[in-house]
Formats: sequence, C-alpha cells, structure tokens
Amino acid sequence: MIRNLIREIQKKEAPIVVGLDPAAKLIPQHLIEEEFEKEGCGSGEDPAAEAFSRAIIRFNERLIDSIHDLVPAVKPQIAMYEQFGIPGLYAYRHTVEYARKKGLIVIADIKRGDIGSTSEAYAMAHLGKSRAKEYSFPAFDADFATVNPYLGSDGVMPFVEACNREDRGIFVLVKTSNPSSGEFQDRPVSDGNGRLLYELVADKVREWGELSMDGDYSNVGAVTGATYPEQGRILRKLMPKTYFLVPGYGAQGGTAKDLAPFFNEDGLGAIVNSSRGIIGAYRQEAYASYGEERFDEAAREAVLRMRDDLKILFR
Repeated sequence: MIRNLIREIQKKEAPIVVGLDPAAKLIPQHLIEEEFEKEGCGSGEDPAAEAFSRAIIRFNERLIDSIHDLVPAVKPQIAMYEQFGIPGLYAYRHTVEYARKKGLIVIADIKRGDIGSTSEAYAMAHLGKSRAKEYSFPAFDADFATVNPYLGSDGVMPFVEACNREDRGIFVLVKTSNPSSGEFQDRPVSDGNGRLLYELVADKVREWGELSMDGDYSNVGAVTGATYPEQGRILRKLMPKTYFLVPGYGAQGGTAKDLAPFFNEDGLGAIVNSSRGIIGAYRQEAYASYGEERFDEAAREAVLRMRDDLKILFR
C-alpha cells in the first residue's frame, strides 16, 4: 500500500494529506441550517445528530470534489464523527467511501491500540475486511490507520498482519506534535544509554516495518510532528525506510522550513498533514473573499498555496 501512496504523491507532486476533521465550528452555518430545516428532520431517534451528520457529509463531499485532483490522500479523524453518535459514524464511513471513489487514499486517524483479539478487531474493522465464521465484509475499509503503540507488540502486530493480509498500511505514533508529548515521549529509558522513549519506539517501528516491506519503504509508517524538527532529524536517521505522517503544519505552527528533516534525499519519505488550515480556510483573513458559501474554493486555494510552499522539499 505504501507504494500506492508514493505513486500518488509523485503523480500529483504534492506530499500532502488533508485532514477531514469537521469540528462543528468549521461547518458552514448555512449547511447546518438547511439540514435542520428539512422536512422530517425530527423523525429520527437523534434528530440533531442526524442533521449535523448530513451537514458533515455535504461539507466533506464538496471539499473532496474540490481537492481530489490536487492531493493524494485525506485523513478523517474519527472522533470528529463519533461525537455525533451512530449518525456520525455513518458520515465517517460515507466520507471514506466517497474519498476512495474519487481516487484518494484514505488514512483513518483512529489512534487505536489494545491487546490481542481487541487490537485484531480494530484492525479488521478499519483495514480491509471484518471476518465472522465463513463471512467477510468491509466495515470502515480505509487504506491506512494510525496506531498507538503504548501496549507494545501485542497491540501493533495485529495491524501489521492486516497490512500484509489486506495490502494496507499503518502510521504508528512516535513523536507527536502536541505540546505535552514530551511528558512521556521525551523521557529517558533505563537502557543505560541515555536514549529517550520516542527513540525506543522508533526502533520498534523499524523492526515491525521490516515485516511489511513494500518496495523501498515499509507499510508500517510513523507519526512524527512537524513542531519538533530536531527530533525529526534524529528519527529520519533511525527509520530510513519508514514513511512519516507529519502533522502540525500550519495551524499548529509548523513551517516548510521545519519539514526538511523529515524527508529523505530522494525527496520522499514524508507526507504532511493540514486540517484546519485547509477545510477551515474560508474563516481565515487570507481567504475572506471566498466567504462561507464558497468554502470549497477557499480550501482548494489553500491546498495550492501549501503545495507551492512545499515545493522546496519535494523533487
């Protein structure tokens, strides 16, 4: 699967993934109002959740229509859909299906990780097909998923096995972009060498990755935040055949200059995420001329500007 992602990155000359994280404040008000005004809106068990979920679907479809020719992938964050209950999960699945129909690779930002059969169930639900006795069927059916490695190999190996069985991929949390990530990730480990926890996790990601190689890179990738470029330089050396999913660009403060350490000399090795900076571009002063009604056009312009900004890294 990582070869598919690399091929799309090269074809579109854009190491960009757009985060489809439809927080309620980012959904244009007119979409929400139109869904609440529809006849029969109050007939369901959760009419408000159903209305919001329909607004999310319309929001995401227009965004995908506007950017699918520019970027290789999208990354829906499942929590933004779960907050609306079952209707929200329907909107999540619809978003995954719609994006894939438009030729986009889907990275499911689920951050799952448990032990044994529980982790296996998460892997089946989100990567490929779920299985029950002689039956198999797709549940959410994304191409990649983000994985939390805190429980160790017991939690990660079911995902690696799913990668090999279904030709899918994962991105394991290694050094995340949030301010408090260092509370655990930057702590020294008791190996006598003064190494930090995120470096130990990187070693395991490289080890897991060797079990699922797909060309020059592994289907087992790593999440490494753009807000920590020095750590990115260390991690690039520790994981030369690992593809990086790099959050933190734009709204969280990461710049194109910060991203250079995450890429390899071949111009590959990383895909950069932007969420609010693109899907909420219409709310920014730089794109104010588009207005709320043309939010999708503002998103497209934001992608074009991001692509231009990253050209110094991609060749």
